[in-house]
Amino acid sequence: MSSLLTECDLAHEVDIVWLEDFADLDYVRQALDKTPRRRNKPRYARDGRMVGYSELGDGAEADPDSGLYKRRVFFLLPHDRDTAPDGLYQAGAPGEAVDPRTIAPQRVGEKTPRSQQGPAVVVPTVV
Repeated sequence: MSSLLTECDLAHEVDIVWLEDFADLDYVRQALDKTPRRRNKPRYARDGRMVGYSELGDGAEADPDSGLYKRRVFFLLPHDRDTAPDGLYQAGAPGEAVDPRTIAPQRVGEKTPRSQQGPAVVVPTVV
């Protein structure tokens, strides 16, 4: 599903569950996944790892065609900055990347300088 989320997509969220401490993560990827339940850890079928997910309230209704609920999943891929600091995203970030410090129930994560530009570049001084 699209990673360009709106607050309408998140109207039934009641909690964000983090599977990892995000204090050292510059960004996480966020996406809406269809799952069979409102709560509990959803199945994860991507490369990389799931670092968090949303839980829905009792008022959330399943899609009438599929019977599935739309929930946010937060994840990182093997080539992301946390595991490959000198790699593809040494500077810059994927389109669906948001700062995990800005994520809350019913609130779309935000892009921040930290999530988009990476750690500050240290320029060596010449003596």
